[in-house]
Parts: sequence; C-alpha cells; structure tokens
Amino acid sequence: MSPLQFTAVDAASCETPLRATFKVKLNGKIVSIGTVGQAYAFITNLSSVEWMEFRSLHDEAITQLEAAAEDAMRTVQATNALRALFVRAKVL
Repeated sequence: MSPLQFTAVDAASCETPLRATFKVKLNGKIVSIGTVGQAYAFITNLSSVEWMEFRSLHDEAITQLEAAAEDAMRTVQATNALRALFVRAKVL
C-alpha cells in the first residue's frame, strides 16, 4: 500500500480539522467533534442499529470523512454530510 492510501483506521486517527465543530449530546454528556478522526470514530463506534434509520446519510458521511482523510480539501463535503446526518438524527 502506498503512503498516500488510507484505511478506515487511518480515517479514525486523522487530525484534519472539519469546517465546523459539532457539539452533540450522547448519554447526557456533550461531546465536541472537531476533526475528521473524531467524527469518523463517533459515527462508526456507535451501534449500526442506532444509525439504521439514517443509513444513506450515515453511509454518505463515512464516505466523505474517508475522502477528507485522504484529501483535506474534502473537509467541506465531509462537514456538510455530517451536518445533514446530525440534524436529521436530532443529535445537535
């Protein structure tokens, strides 16, 4: 694998900042999400059942976050995809 290729693990550790910081409520606590890696970990570590209702938005957010981990220019699309998912899921 070339150094320019990323895996899902790399996306979860990516420190590229998003275009916005999201503050979401999870189990009564506010979680701040400001990087590609934090967002990727947040939406992939929760049970897939929790995202089932929003599957297409969830899949799009994962795709965009993985793309942003490879190319920081894609953070706008990743931020927009996350915003759409979080608004629809009413976690913002």
